[in-house]
Amino acid sequence: MNLRSRPEEMGFPSHARVVEVGPRDGLQSEPEFVPTEEKFALVNSLIDAGIRHLEVTSFVSPRAVPQMRDASEVLSGIDRTRGAVLTALVPNARGAERAIEAAVDAMVVFMSASESHNRKNVNRSRQESLAGFGEVCRTAETSGTAVYGGIATAFGCPFEGDVPVEDVVDIARRYRDMGITMVSLGDTTGMATPPLVRERCRALRAAVPEIDVALHFHNTRGAGLVCVYAGLLEGVTRYESSIGGLGGCPFAPKATGNICTEDLVYMLDECGVETDVDLGKLIAVARRTEATIGRTLPGQLMKAGPRLELHAMAAAATANG
Repeated sequence: MNLRSRPEEMGFPSHARVVEVGPRDGLQSEPEFVPTEEKFALVNSLIDAGIRHLEVTSFVSPRAVPQMRDASEVLSGIDRTRGAVLTALVPNARGAERAIEAAVDAMVVFMSASESHNRKNVNRSRQESLAGFGEVCRTAETSGTAVYGGIATAFGCPFEGDVPVEDVVDIARRYRDMGITMVSLGDTTGMATPPLVRERCRALRAAVPEIDVALHFHNTRGAGLVCVYAGLLEGVTRYESSIGGLGGCPFAPKATGNICTEDLVYMLDECGVETDVDLGKLIAVARRTEATIGRTLPGQLMKAGPRLELHAMAAAATANG
């Protein structure tokens, strides 16, 4: 039996949507400014590889995240002819206005499920964040721009430890009441485990069934793709990842990179879950990104290649004795 062509045999959905967040979440904590031309070249190459949903920048204060100071310029250089959905993170109504001026397809508002991380990440209480999002949604409504909701530290907080599932559900309900229909659960410091993924997905499905859930994992403790596997078993079809494994929250201790887009696509392909992404092109993008950043990135597939990539016997050493 060819399991690659029959995901239903494994209890998986037949298709998954890969959302690339490397241009935003991946680059945001890079200490050296990445030239604007390199940023939109990265986005265009990802689109060429078949990625159709990308979080490309954020309209935050340049003082807080200097890497994102060229948000409008990045959007102006992206190929908009292939139907890719371009989103940007916005912290407030002013950011929303700038995002609308730059013609984003959707805006992402974000907050943490834990009070302490929210104060570190955006210097606001959770209630202050939610109050501000209402204004963002009203601003977006005037232009017909969609708004997505992100919940950081949805699986645990580096300052508080376990995050009650009820807190995650409450934020999702508040998002729904604002008219938001897509919510991403963010594993900000790699604290997710398969039991937590199952618990949170089922809790949201029961409490807010009208919400489309996305999962955003980091590989801090090596469990990122295992958590994707758990999400697939729960029927989740939208996963956020970063090319080469770039990323890590700059406001959380020991936060390392996102799950790698090319590693994610490889696993989904091997499970028979369609992504409509050209894996060969994606590996090439990951290697170019590593060269651009100038250091070794954590992605595994760009080093090893797919499992059926064959090699000449003459290129390998032969055992002696």
